Amino acid sequence: MTQASDTAARRLVETLVMNGVDKVFCVPGESYLAVLDALADVRDKIEVIVCRHEAGAANMAEAYGKLTGRPGVCMVTRGPGATHASIGVHTAHQDSTPMILFVGQIALTDRGRGAFQEVDYREVFGGLAKWATEIESPQRTVEVVERAFAVAQQGRMGPVVVALPEDILHENGGPAPVRPVAPAKAALDPAFVEQVRERLSQAERPLLILGGSGWSDEATDAISGWAERLGLPVALSFRRKDLIRNDHPDYAGDLGLGPNPKLVARVKEADLLLVIGARMGENPTQGYTLLDRTKTAQTLIHIHPGPEELGRVWAPALSAAADNSLAALALSTIEPGRTWRDQGAAAHADFLTFSSPIEVNSAVNMSEVIAHLAEALPEDAIVTNGAGNFAAWLHRFHRHQARRTQLAPTSGAMGYGYPAALGAKAVEPSREVVCIAGDGDFMMSANEMATAAQYGLGVVVVVVDNGTFGTIRMHQEREYPARVIATELKNPDFVKYAEAFGAFAVRCETTGEFPAALAAAREAAAGGRPALVHLITDAEQIAPGRTITQLRGA
Repeated sequence: MTQASDTAARRLVETLVMNGVDKVFCVPGESYLAVLDALADVRDKIEVIVCRHEAGAANMAEAYGKLTGRPGVCMVTRGPGATHASIGVHTAHQDSTPMILFVGQIALTDRGRGAFQEVDYREVFGGLAKWATEIESPQRTVEVVERAFAVAQQGRMGPVVVALPEDILHENGGPAPVRPVAPAKAALDPAFVEQVRERLSQAERPLLILGGSGWSDEATDAISGWAERLGLPVALSFRRKDLIRNDHPDYAGDLGLGPNPKLVARVKEADLLLVIGARMGENPTQGYTLLDRTKTAQTLIHIHPGPEELGRVWAPALSAAADNSLAALALSTIEPGRTWRDQGAAAHADFLTFSSPIEVNSAVNMSEVIAHLAEALPEDAIVTNGAGNFAAWLHRFHRHQARRTQLAPTSGAMGYGYPAALGAKAVEPSREVVCIAGDGDFMMSANEMATAAQYGLGVVVVVVDNGTFGTIRMHQEREYPARVIATELKNPDFVKYAEAFGAFAVRCETTGEFPAALAAAREAAAGGRPALVHLITDAEQIAPGRTITQLRGA
């Protein structure tokens, strides 16, 4: 008879411990009770955080991976549990975040019978994850889980899905893990570095663009210091605004949604684009219109850890598959024999102007709200958001001053911000965490306030309530002016909603009321109490510099 310490479930948990996992985000299910029982014996090493929805658990795990650079671990049950969690897997894939989703599965002996909640996870997650598999031999448990850690962290980071048939979890799990996984990382060829130096020495209007995941503090310090020495303008990719300090003297802004027109012009005019880590996909390239394929063949130097991303859309002049941090450390040693100080200073001046508050004809000026947020919070405060037009104000007007202070989905997933904030607070309990959420966005994961209350996660959420699905409403008004349908929302009293969980909550209806409301919420959160600021805004101010009236007139 298999001893309890020898089962596949125990071997799985031993492998998690060996690889430094300290948090597991889950919704429990009978399909993997054996794993939960094994986790009960390692409470001193792994904290199990029970969530109220699998999407919330997956988003928390994704935020863990984004914040730490190590795979976030999520566990859910079969069928609907797994499909609920798929949103987090999709975000991890789009955002290149290391993550492992363990899914309870029907018994191997019942596979193919259409059993209760039976799903083929290889088929369902094949296009969402880097690797989707099922442990079919209990004695290979450690092998499969170790491979999951390697795949999640090597090349372009991303999610892995591992299905756990219920019957094999009780069988002999084979050999125990011996050592933690050490993911392989590729470095740049010195000859390639020399080619970059030669091209940079001849460039009149170069631009450095950084993005992607897997960056070390040493590498970001080195590349930002190199750019400062050279006066090299540096831009960041979509929702990667915390890679370098935004007060960097050569920081030009981010290539997200609604970017600075002057930055767009700078990209188009560049005679050399040195891109590290960014995929240069749809959003950073403004719907694939920002770059020109003929020109990139002469001007683009593209470095990315995933070779499949090189030449995927843009034919580069030079390309290399390399770890972002190792590449940045190598390139930061280049001395091109010239500088571009006037260009770097001008690019940063353009950024400062674009990110300064604007005039708004309404009781709440979101640009001033966000500006106050940056002034009030410590430099290392983590700011999270989901998706919606409210995020445009945050991304444009908030200036990040430290690494790992932005958690935002490049996938454009609504409902991400609040679970991500809870995941961040669980990882970094000493740091302040603030979520900026739209009303529609927050309601997609508002149930996780129960998780915040249960674990004493003192997170502040600012619910920006304009009573509409703002992004869709903006597009609706542009395409079908004044024909409003399916975008208006009936919201609860968010103050009473939060108070029902024992959270602190306050309503705010003017810009002038916000500083006091935020201060009170932060004070409550500092004591481990969840906090909510219900900020009433006007749908007329649908986006920075855009109103519904203007859209209808156009």
